[in-house]
Amino acid sequence: MVEQVTIKRLGAKGDGIADGASGPVFVPKVLPDEIVTIERDGSHARLISVDVPSPERETPFCPYFDACGGCATQHMKHGFYQAWKYGALVHTLKQARIEAPVEPLIDAHGEGRRRVTLHVRFPDRAMHVGFMAPRSHQIVEIAFCPITESALKERAPAIARAIGEHLKGPRKPLDIQITATQTGFDVDVRGHGPMKDADRLSLIDLASELDLSRLSVHGDVIVERRPPAIVMGRASVVPPPGSFLQATRLGEETLAGFVVEACTRAKRVADLFAGTGPFSLRLAEKADVHAVEFDKGSMTALDKAARATPGLRRVTTEARDLFRRPLLTPELNAFDAVVLDPPRAGAEAQVKQLAVSKVPLVVSVSCDAATFARDAAILMASGYRLERVIPVDQFKHSPHLEVVGILKRDAVKKRR
Repeated sequence: MVEQVTIKRLGAKGDGIADGASGPVFVPKVLPDEIVTIERDGSHARLISVDVPSPERETPFCPYFDACGGCATQHMKHGFYQAWKYGALVHTLKQARIEAPVEPLIDAHGEGRRRVTLHVRFPDRAMHVGFMAPRSHQIVEIAFCPITESALKERAPAIARAIGEHLKGPRKPLDIQITATQTGFDVDVRGHGPMKDADRLSLIDLASELDLSRLSVHGDVIVERRPPAIVMGRASVVPPPGSFLQATRLGEETLAGFVVEACTRAKRVADLFAGTGPFSLRLAEKADVHAVEFDKGSMTALDKAARATPGLRRVTTEARDLFRRPLLTPELNAFDAVVLDPPRAGAEAQVKQLAVSKVPLVVSVSCDAATFARDAAILMASGYRLERVIPVDQFKHSPHLEVVGILKRDAVKKRR
């Protein structure tokens, strides 16, 4: 159904919202007060044309923006974009009844994303390489991605296409993750399944042709020509294939800077959901650190990096599922500070243990404002004060935002 509507406001994901007869209609890549022509599909719509544009609209810099589902906000002028993103965080905190000062938005895009996942699909006789279209499994083929680091911008699609050509026999859908490291590209391929010896040998030759540092399939290392190193503070870490990594180098440095600053006086710190150690290894320059993470490979990589880095304080590691087995109150009370950097689901189980602990300082780093607010509210109800909220925008051109919260409580007096 084709119709003309007026966009009233923006939703949390950046979609415009128009008021339809049967409820709200969500329209991508539009702005408030714009009059647009759309084609409806239930509560969602496809944008056909912008008939009356907003003065806050600008021309997207990426030629794939209209078709690609990766970026959502390139049509916004920079000031409007920052105000919208900042306002979305403030609104989320208010909904959780949290009153706290929110500091100005920090742009941490830096040189761009240092990791990209490209999709290889075979819907017909041809091979298609690129990103997904919005709300679709259709591939938008790309020759370059302008929001990635310069090393990845054009090389990533070329690498994905070359790997797709080598593995196109079974015509299975492939997801190819490519990370720019200090020593070259680290590539992990998902979707192929078990490999025959001939395919493995073929990929070893291809890795040499493409000058890859490491090539893996489903985390199984096919060849490591050079250790794919990521610098974290003084340390150099070789993460396991496909492991978590902050989106941009500047984003990681910015987040770690706030974490280390907050923990300046702490002598013993627990870093929970520690990944491969972007916070732990920097904190260990001045404090003893206990790092906890579910993934054993990440803990092994962190431990190896810590041991190889001169001048660090004691770093211990523990592979543990903090969703099912959070650190309990007696364990937590051994620390002067606790750092949390959970996935989007947040750290509710762990936060409930912190709420009844004596830990004087909690630094919460989150990539989801709603779960950040939920977890902060639990801590505040138990006596913590949310002293700082710092929005860090390392997911530029998307609705996602990183948030750092610094929560403190007065020392809990021991009972006589």
